[in-house]
Amino acid sequence: ADLSVEECCDKGVEWANKNRICASLPLISESRECSMTQVQCCRSQLEKQTCSDGVEFANVREECDSHIAKNSTCEAEYFKTCCYCCLLGKAAQVQGQSCEPNPKIGYQCGIVFRTCCGKGQEGIDLSISDYAPKKEPVEISKEELDQEDPYLHDGCRGGGPCSQQCRDTGSSYVCSCFVGYQLQPDGITCEDINECITGTHNCGIGQTCVNTLGSFRCQRDTSCGTGYELTDDSRCKDIDECETGTHNCPPDFICQNTPGSFRCRPKLQCMSGFIQDALGNCIDINECLSSNMPCPAGQICINTDGSFTCQRISPSCGRGYHLNEDGTRCVDVDECSSSNQPCGEGHICINAPGNYRCECKAGYTFDVISRMCIDINECRRYPGRLCAHKCENTPGSYYCTCTMGFKLSADGRSCEDLNECESNPCSQECANVYGSYQCYCRRGFQLSDIDGISCEDIDECALPTGGHICSFRCVNIPGSFQCTCPSTGYRLAPNARNCQDIDECVAESHNCSFNETCFNIQGGFRCLSLECPENYRKSGDTVRLEKTDTIRCIKSCRPNDVSCLLDPVHTISHTVISLPTFRDFTRPEEIIFLRAITPTYPANQADIIFDITEGNLRDSFDIIKRYMDGMTVGVVRQVRPIIGPFHAILKLEMNYVMGGVVSHRNIVNVHIFVSEYWF
Repeated sequence: ADLSVEECCDKGVEWANKNRICASLPLISESRECSMTQVQCCRSQLEKQTCSDGVEFANVREECDSHIAKNSTCEAEYFKTCCYCCLLGKAAQVQGQSCEPNPKIGYQCGIVFRTCCGKGQEGIDLSISDYAPKKEPVEISKEELDQEDPYLHDGCRGGGPCSQQCRDTGSSYVCSCFVGYQLQPDGITCEDINECITGTHNCGIGQTCVNTLGSFRCQRDTSCGTGYELTDDSRCKDIDECETGTHNCPPDFICQNTPGSFRCRPKLQCMSGFIQDALGNCIDINECLSSNMPCPAGQICINTDGSFTCQRISPSCGRGYHLNEDGTRCVDVDECSSSNQPCGEGHICINAPGNYRCECKAGYTFDVISRMCIDINECRRYPGRLCAHKCENTPGSYYCTCTMGFKLSADGRSCEDLNECESNPCSQECANVYGSYQCYCRRGFQLSDIDGISCEDIDECALPTGGHICSFRCVNIPGSFQCTCPSTGYRLAPNARNCQDIDECVAESHNCSFNETCFNIQGGFRCLSLECPENYRKSGDTVRLEKTDTIRCIKSCRPNDVSCLLDPVHTISHTVISLPTFRDFTRPEEIIFLRAITPTYPANQADIIFDITEGNLRDSFDIIKRYMDGMTVGVVRQVRPIIGPFHAILKLEMNYVMGGVVSHRNIVNVHIFVSEYWF
């Protein structure tokens, strides 16, 4: 849980009172504000303690220079500052001067100055003597009085009512005590704290706490031992027996003090090569008996009075031996190490004690005729038995080699397949084979016929079947290809090859107004405002078939409208279809089917006539009558190719004729949109 600022400050003050140092202050919280508060309160309390010690030192010693600071920290500076300011206050009291200090000495120093000065004036009559010269009273304004004495209204002026420290709060004052004292219940008087009883001292094991005024001291319990004496500050000090004359050295010896004891040294000093005994006699040192061998090898040591001499030993050596570098013994002469090669080429010189012998090297044989060592051709002597592939003879030996695609094994004789693929000889993929390697390419690439290593991209779009890969356009990419569609109105199908028309009307991505109807066509859409003419209304069964959008208007006459009732036109339909551009047009294409609802064959029924009345540009369309499933059907065919984009309105009539008179007529307006692309 988070600690309050007061709790953090109390911990800092507690640590300062107990340890009198803030350098190793343990932080009780990870909060940055709590840590800063704890450190600041510890330093502030430490400054108060140090200042109180300085004031007490000035009151007791009447001086400040004899105080020895443990270090040169800021606490030592606070101690001397408060000590000096207290001495200044006491000096002002003794000299009869005012207890109001010069403001330039600082606020904190001024408080200490007034406190020490006021203590000396307690019990002194400060009234004006009758014999003092009289002066005319001068009226001084409150503002001038405040400017002359800024501490005039300070409740702690002259130390105030407090016995030690006083702090003015404006409306009142607060008393506090120096370090080592505690405030009494009256809020004014300070009493010494017995640290030895409260347990707030820091005396260690083997020391006894002794209370002092405002502090304490630690006194050693046990003695310091032989050769040491106890000082006033409970420390052990070495006793100089030579200086005090408590040694027992004879007249011919000099006393030399050591920590805790002393040593007697003879006045007579022995020369080099002698050692002095306990009685001061000089005895010769036998250097020849020392372990460091004073003489070099090959020489004998002879002791003399105060020194020694070395005498050389000269032995004689026989044939094949000579003296070593020290000249102390005979060693064998290594004839084989000389540069003149005593055995000759092809031989091995073998040294022996005092002699040597010659033998043929490995790979050589001794020729009895020339009496020399000649090379052995191991490849010819042991054909096919030394090396797996090829053998090469060398002077005194041979070596094995391998054919291309193999490498020599660790035994130096066998050959093992070399994995050429580890050196990446191919541009893409490599397959190691016994004694060689084979390069191959990833899908979409083919191996070059020139070097058999490089891989070249296959242009799938340029292949004989490339035109059939994509329904619209093929784009070659390294190692593959991509199919694309026209920029608007189409999207690529899931098979990534065909193009699909986007139905903007269903996707509601069109921009038709509220009064317009959206009709989807191949590669786009059209916004048409199709309204029924007068005396007609839209039918509620408007159908939406594949590739066809139809709006039908049914005749709806007003009462007593005879002309409307006699009009043979019963329905007017609007249909929108989308046709492709036929580039290879070989036969008529059936595009629209008009079905009649009247049975066909009974003789008493009307004849049905289909006709194209308007919009048949260049006679691109015709209409024929066909009987399908017992129904009469008018089939509209496209008989000529149309190059898009193209838009035409084809007006069709379906007439029911009885007795040579049209009794019923249906009109179909076909909006034909020919798209540039069709998939």
